Amino acid sequence: MKTVRKSIASAITTGVIATALSMNSFAVADGKVKLGILADMGGTYADICGKGCVTAAEMAIEDFGGKVLGNKIELVSADSQLKPDIASSIARKWVENEGVDTIGGLVSSAVSGAVSKVNVDNKKITLISGSASNTFTTKTCNPYNVHWTYNVVALANGTVKPMVESGKKNWFFITADYSFGHALESVASKVIKEKGGKVVGHVRAPLGTTDFSSYVLQAQASGADVVALANAGNDTVNALKAATEFGLTEQMDIAGLLVFTQNAQAMDPAVASGMRLTTGFYWDIDDKARDWSQRFEQRHGGIPSMIHAGVYSATTHYLNSVKAVGSDDSDKVIKHMKQTKPDDFFSRNAQLRADGRMVHDMLYVEIKKQSERKNKGDIYNVIKVIPGEEAYNPIQASCNFS
Repeated sequence: MKTVRKSIASAITTGVIATALSMNSFAVADGKVKLGILADMGGTYADICGKGCVTAAEMAIEDFGGKVLGNKIELVSADSQLKPDIASSIARKWVENEGVDTIGGLVSSAVSGAVSKVNVDNKKITLISGSASNTFTTKTCNPYNVHWTYNVVALANGTVKPMVESGKKNWFFITADYSFGHALESVASKVIKEKGGKVVGHVRAPLGTTDFSSYVLQAQASGADVVALANAGNDTVNALKAATEFGLTEQMDIAGLLVFTQNAQAMDPAVASGMRLTTGFYWDIDDKARDWSQRFEQRHGGIPSMIHAGVYSATTHYLNSVKAVGSDDSDKVIKHMKQTKPDDFFSRNAQLRADGRMVHDMLYVEIKKQSERKNKGDIYNVIKVIPGEEAYNPIQASCNFS
């Protein structure tokens, strides 16, 4: 009789498990959750979001267990070449033909904009971890944009505001000539003027410029107190090299408005030390950050940028929400993502707002002198933690997708 009861109980248990698996398979219609990472594999931004962004996403998937709702988590990646048309074509193929559920990485604002348009047409979530423009939660906001790591407003509020308040009133911009650079210059200029300062001039340099001598000479002739580098990646490094060669760094302050750890490592400490900047993450901020960063470095071969950390964090939050709602349906997932506060080594005092802006604490840091550094990765002194509500732009009513 006991054997019969055990057999019945076993059959019931098997049926429950089978039903649960069936429900999960139905919730994920194609039997898998598939993520895409579009990055710059060999261009200006390769060090800050190339193969490292793929590594960060792989780590997030592995730490999650490789499956969600009983379904395998798959990852595809491609090189955007920093070209919106190429990125748009890849995104369309992924979401319309290959079952990709969400696309992340996205280091260029122009590329992010192109991918976001494809995704919103297909009701797919865009995990923007690498782009700086604030347009994704203002002018071009949509219900499926998630802007994770930082934006131009946080950079300007973090770096420009204290410099103007300290008496550095006259500014000249060397700006990357595309949407990111234009947005960063525009937002920083607004902060300068609001604090009683003045923009005395600007020049715009194409993405990937190697010779900044003519731009530096124009900055030198401007009589500015501060020359702001409204660019990023190798462009920032090359601009600073030219500024040093022409003696600009001895005459004026240089403000790097977007400097990543890899760029700071590449700069000569004799020139760059003392430069203050704002970042969304520093690998050496505490034990949790160090633990993740050391694992990343072992796999990738270098310390992580804030974009690498942001890709991991955004991917994890997305997967947690898929699990929580029992589906990869974008409307259900994005709703849960916005209702649940992210909490990991990257996301500190964080909230994903209704407009898709992930608000979190930012760091105001200073590049260390060579004599202060304990090792190759020991780059910054953290001056101040900037609360997210102080760093980021307020939500707009037209973008409140609650």
